Amino acid sequence: MLDLLGAGVEVEEILRDDPELEREDIYAALIWAARYVDHTRQSA
Repeated sequence: MLDLLGAGVEVEEILRDDPELEREDIYAALIWAARYVDHTRQSA
């Protein structure tokens, strides 16, 4: 899903294409990615 967001796909389209996902799932993935990038940057 992060690759879709990065490619410019709208959240609404992702949710429409995958009915099992909820908006909170997308937010959780974004939070995870932000923390991962921040951790990687601090470790380098």
